[in-house]
Parts: sequence; C-alpha cells; structure tokens
Amino acid sequence: MKQLTFAAATLGLALTAGMAAAQDCPENLPTIEPGKLTMSINATLPPRQYLDANGELQGLHPDLGNEIARRLCLEPVYANVGFEVQIPGLASKRWDMVNTGMYYNPDRAKIMRMVPYVVNALAIVVERGNPMGVTGYEDLAGEPVGTEISGFADNLIREINAAQVEAGMESMDIQAFNTFGDAFAALGAGQVKAVFGPDATAAYLAERGAFEVGASGLNPGLPSSFGFDGETGEELAEAVAQVLRDMVEDGTYNEMMSAYGATQIQHWSDYEGDIKIYYNPE
Repeated sequence: MKQLTFAAATLGLALTAGMAAAQDCPENLPTIEPGKLTMSINATLPPRQYLDANGELQGLHPDLGNEIARRLCLEPVYANVGFEVQIPGLASKRWDMVNTGMYYNPDRAKIMRMVPYVVNALAIVVERGNPMGVTGYEDLAGEPVGTEISGFADNLIREINAAQVEAGMESMDIQAFNTFGDAFAALGAGQVKAVFGPDATAAYLAERGAFEVGASGLNPGLPSSFGFDGETGEELAEAVAQVLRDMVEDGTYNEMMSAYGATQIQHWSDYEGDIKIYYNPE
C-alpha cells in the first residue's frame, strides 16, 4: 500500500475563500492516527484522482480531501489502494474515510455512512477514430468491453448486457480490471474494444488524443460520495459534512467544482437543499 502525505492544502488551486475556518478546530476527532486524516484513494482516474509525472497525487478528490483536512486541523494522508479493499478497510481501521469518487447507492448506505458531494455520468471510450462507430450500448454487443472491477460501472454494464441478451442481442465480453487505468491500458493494447467508465476521465483522455469518446453523459445524476464506517464513523462523517456545508456557503466548493468542470451536488435529483449523511442500517 502506497502512503502519500501532503502538508499543503490546495495543490495549486487558488482557494482563498473561507481561510478563517481552520481557526475553529473540532477537538478530539476519532481518527486512526491522532492529528491525521487518513483517506483511501485509487489514483487512476484523471482528472479526478491520479499521479502526475513526478508521482504526486493530483485531482479534484485529493484537492477536496486536503481542504477538508485543513479545516479540521488535520494532516491529510492518502493510502493509494485498489477499490476492492477500500470499504473493508474502513471496518478494519486501515483508514478513516474513503475518498475515491465512490458512487452512492442505498445498498452501500446500509453498511457505511455516505456523504454525496458531486454528480457524475458515465461514458463509453473507444479506440482513436472510433472505428466501430460506437454511439451507445447496443454497439458493444459481441465485443470485449473493459471496466473497473466491483464498481458501479461494472455492475451497471452487466445489467445492461443482460437486458440486451434477453432481447436477443449477442453478449458483450465484459472484462473487469483492477483499476480503470488497467482497463484503458487494455484498450490501448487492443485487448478490449471499449471501456465503460466515468465521463470526466473519458473527456480528459480524449482531449489528449489517446482515445475517443463514443458516447458520454450516460446514466447522469449518480453522485460520488465520501464513505465512513457505519458503526464508528458518525462523528467524523458529521464533521466532514459540516466542512462541506461551510465550503458551499463561503464559495470554496463552487470554486473547486468549477476548476474541474464538475457538476455540483445541488443538481442531484435527490438533493434536499443541504449536504446530508446517508446511513440506513438494516
């Protein structure tokens, strides 16, 4: 597991609003290491979370994590690990918080506390020039398609494929990789013909000429969330949610979302006018 620690809060963003917030530090927050906020992340999804050429963590998610830690008067520490270990790692006290763009859904909110903060959509990324003419899911019938294992995109593409097969179409050959980075590498090597994943990443890669977006804006309205342990994470989840509320109020949230072209949580269809914590244990 790679540990990444950052003393600076902004990573290059000019975040001037709300600087006084750090003066009011919550006391005795229950973190696994005193004075530090340890967050899991899977740094394979530019521009949301990735390692630059110097091996430094960049993107919207670490920028948010750093600002949250600053306002809580904690040092941000990152564990760069695969998504499949991140939820179990909360319960085993490997980290305090999942900060990897994890999709909110009601089933996850039964086992963990979730704080939605940004709205997402999905995309189909294809080879440069889009030789198959992909414009939607139907064009993937019979083709090898890559995605990241165990995530929302993986589950969704399998549901879509099952429905298409039931309708008489040929099955996709769905290949789930450990990371989206591995999936895109497979696309570049010709192992798969398309990758199903976040549209922000698709646009980032397309702008750099590596691949092309066949279809984007798919299944919009799905929020990414910070995640906390269900049984023990109540106090920390509330502290982070309050920081987000403060960031919305003082304009820092809008500044950060705008810098990355991200859709603010206020546009989520289930948004009720405030940053909320979702936890509904059975």
